[in-house]
Amino acid sequence: MANDKRKRDPIPKHFKSLEEAADFWDTHDLADYWDVTQEAQFEVDIKRRVFLTALEPQLAKKLTDVAHKQGISTETLINVWLSEKAQEAA
Repeated sequence: MANDKRKRDPIPKHFKSLEEAADFWDTHDLADYWDVTQEAQFEVDIKRRVFLTALEPQLAKKLTDVAHKQGISTETLINVWLSEKAQEAA
């Protein structure tokens, strides 16, 4: 509505973090700011692909426990172990 005079918070010029931007947009509707937006041109080069695989809950817990004891993420542990197993199979 072009004649709508509702009071709205200004969009911050710079967000200090991605989390701050997310917090702002979680509580504000872009439709209320459409008149101050502009078209943006950009390219995205995604180099990493993520594949999700379901794990049995008990196995996931065991893997998380082992990874924690080794001081690494569960994702890293699984990738290392699967890489080793794939190399053995090749």
